[in-house]
Amino acid sequence: MYRSAYQKGFLTVLYSVGSSPLNNWSSYTKNGYIKRIYDEDIKSLVLEIMGSNVSTTFIHCPSECKEQLGIKLPFLVLLIKNMHKYFCFEVKIQDDQRFMRRFRVSNFQSKTSVKPFCTAMPMGMSPGWNQIQFNLADFTRRAYGSNYLETVSLQLHANVRIRRIYFADKLYTEAELPNDYRLMGKPKDLKKPEKQFKVQATARPPSPLNTARGEAGPSKDTEPEATEPMSEGEPVLQKSPSPPVPQKVPSPAASAPPEPATEEPAPQTEATEEAYY
Repeated sequence: MYRSAYQKGFLTVLYSVGSSPLNNWSSYTKNGYIKRIYDEDIKSLVLEIMGSNVSTTFIHCPSECKEQLGIKLPFLVLLIKNMHKYFCFEVKIQDDQRFMRRFRVSNFQSKTSVKPFCTAMPMGMSPGWNQIQFNLADFTRRAYGSNYLETVSLQLHANVRIRRIYFADKLYTEAELPNDYRLMGKPKDLKKPEKQFKVQATARPPSPLNTARGEAGPSKDTEPEATEPMSEGEPVLQKSPSPPVPQKVPSPAASAPPEPATEEPAPQTEATEEAYY
């Protein structure tokens, strides 16, 4: 079925949000139902399989029993919800010895049982949604001492809710997974990107002479002359102002009033002291 398809990265075999999620699957129901509902926890449509008996309500891929999946990717990942009821799934694989092996995983099995063509093992699930990662190559080597070749078929029984089932070439971290392959999706960044303004190159600072003119302000009679922009490397030529008219400034000696002459005190003698007292 998928043997001739390009197999690298991710290969989805069931997606509950698609238009026809059970397109390549066959369903069997007895005292149960299989339908698509809306899950409040992840805010998305999911496929629910419920039944009074685990063995009589299930879905199987491929839809035709004679067909084979032919998926060579070694990691099986299931995004499922724990309904706190009995649940199991089966994976049928083919190893390099050309034997068909079957792995049966359930939450009601207490011990691992290895038989020549079937291995049953327990599975623990936490409340709510779970991501089950199943290393087919590792389990095949540990249980039968052979190498994993490809997956032949896949079967899921009641009672469970399914978001997505896919195969992968390796185990990816949460950051490496695409947004559709996560349970809760990637949180949206509410911060708006800041606007970046282009800062123009700073102009050459004006000369002190131009600064003095700018502070005084242009006169009403004269109009400011238009100057052509100069490049930064060329020298700036300024028009020298006309020399001011010289004015006679009185010298400090002539303008200042004459200081009164101060008499030096006479030397003090014994006679002056007696006259003072």
